[in-house]
This record gives sequence, C-alpha cells and structure tokens, in this order.
Amino acid sequence: MQFLRLSAPIALLTASLATSSAALANEQLYNQVSLRAEAYQEVAHDQMEVTLYTEEQNTDPAQLATQITKTLNSAVKSARQQPQINVRMGNRRSYPVHDEKDKKIIAWRERAEIRLESTDFSALSALTGKLLQSLKMANMQFSIAPKTRTNSEDALLKEAIDAFQARAQLVTEAFGSKDYKVVNLNLSSSGFARPPIYARSNKMMMAMSDESAVTPEVEAGSSQVSIIADGVIEIAQP
Repeated sequence: MQFLRLSAPIALLTASLATSSAALANEQLYNQVSLRAEAYQEVAHDQMEVTLYTEEQNTDPAQLATQITKTLNSAVKSARQQPQINVRMGNRRSYPVHDEKDKKIIAWRERAEIRLESTDFSALSALTGKLLQSLKMANMQFSIAPKTRTNSEDALLKEAIDAFQARAQLVTEAFGSKDYKVVNLNLSSSGFARPPIYARSNKMMMAMSDESAVTPEVEAGSSQVSIIADGVIEIAQP
C-alpha cells in the first residue's frame, strides 16, 4: 500500500519534467535565425610544382629498369644541387607489351616520374628547361604555399566575424529589436583556384636537343581564399 501511494507523486514528477524539457526546447528555438557571411581575397600562387617523366621500352625488363633508374638518378642529382627546390619521386610502373594478337609478350615498357616543387619560380623554371633535354613533362601546376594560405586566412578571420555581426544587427533591426546573442558560430575556410596561364607551353612540351634548353615562362595565376562565418543568432524580444 505504501508503494502504491508513492507511485502517483513519482508519475506526476516525471510528467512535469517532460513538460518542462519540451517547453525549454521550444523556448531555445524561439526567435532564432540562421545567418551566413563571407570574407575573401585573391591570393597569388607562390608555389610551383612540375612533374617530369621518362618512359622507355625494352625486350629485357632488367635492362629497362636499369636504363630508367640511370635517367632518374641523373635528374635527381641535378635537382638536388639547388636546395631551394624540393625533389620527390613520383609514380613508377612497368607493364608488358603484347603482339598484335594480344597473346605473346614481345617487350616491356616502363614509366617513372620525378616531382619538383619550389616557391622560387625562376630557379624551378630554369631547372625544368634543363631536365627537359632528357625527360618529358607530365604536368605543371601552381598553388598557394601552406604558410601563405594560413596568413591569408588569419587576416580574413576578423573580416568574416565583422561581416557576420553586421548582418546579424541588420536582421535584428528588421525584426524591430535592438539586441541579439550568438547561439553558435562556425568558421571555415575555402578556396577557388583560377587556372594558370602558360606563356610558351608549346615550347615546354616539345622535345629539345642537347644543345639548347628553353626555360618555361609562366603566369602562375591566383586563388580566391575565403573564410565563411556560418551560425545562428537569437533575437531579443522587442
């Protein structure tokens, strides 16, 4: 009997807590508005990456591997003489070459890459022209160096927050109120790369003799770096 008498107050207390939680949830969403603001700027590309490759064919896979390695080692040795240029090995793969009936292997073909990266465009362009005497170009691309991007984003943070606050105040006044509070605010970065311009791409891609080396002339282009402020405000009752 004592247990039965206590059941009713406990049930009433549970119902009361559930009602209070629902009311609180509704109150938290009341007069809340989602906003988005953005600050951006154009940042010139200051990092250049060039991918060069060598590709050969031979009936003897061992001789083919030796030939490819010799060409790569020579290119790496030349590149490492310039400390301002970062040298990395790229993809390397070999595959069989079949006869016309695709039944018999008649040779082996191998391709290997070397990747060069630097913020010194002049030095890397000159080295690229030299290495194109023995290698071929697979790709040339430009980007914003990590340190430059971080500095640009840090400079845009305050602008993005100021833009968010200005928009929040505008919306608050449109609702006939003067005050608001920020419920949550997310800051994120993004970037849009504009294509680079190759001034003499036809000469960069052509096979060059040992007597002359053409230095690629390029315009690196730029990217749009932005900071997005995305959040929710709660407008005070007028």
